[in-house]
Amino acid sequence: HKHDMNRVMIYLQPGKQTIDYKDAKVVTLNWKAGQVLWSPAAGMHIAEIVSDQPVTIAELELKNKGTKEKVKGAAKDPLKVDPKHYKVEMENDQVRVVRVKIGPKESVPMHEHSLDRVVVYLTDQDFKITAPDGKVTMAKHKAGDVGFSNPGTHAEENLSDKPFEIVVVELKG
Repeated sequence: HKHDMNRVMIYLQPGKQTIDYKDAKVVTLNWKAGQVLWSPAAGMHIAEIVSDQPVTIAELELKNKGTKEKVKGAAKDPLKVDPKHYKVEMENDQVRVVRVKIGPKESVPMHEHSLDRVVVYLTDQDFKITAPDGKVTMAKHKAGDVGFSNPGTHAEENLSDKPFEIVVVELKG
């Protein structure tokens, strides 16, 4: 098959894949659970999962052109407000990929997400979310869930006694 668009690949379990680019080369990918890889648009190829166990891959095809600008973010960008929990995994013209790790019973202060984003849950979520006006909502997700969110501002509290981890793909353009 052929991929006409760049993609972000998020692997939920460890695995292995061979990719045969016709008349060119064969590439073997080995990935860890929770790993994020950039996959540029590619010519015709055959991809085969060669892992012993089934794998789940969140594959995001990027249709937007993007921008060469780095994400400036708002004054309350989570990477500025809480660098302990938010780390940039990668950034290019089309996306900023952020890994979020919040320990058991830990909180994140009020912060603002300035871009539309896709969220891939690597662990279960049991959160209390507080909006700037004080309105509280509860958020629960299972490991492997994928969601979409628009820009927004909130504070978060991990109600679980287990660590929480997600990968957030912020969409530029």
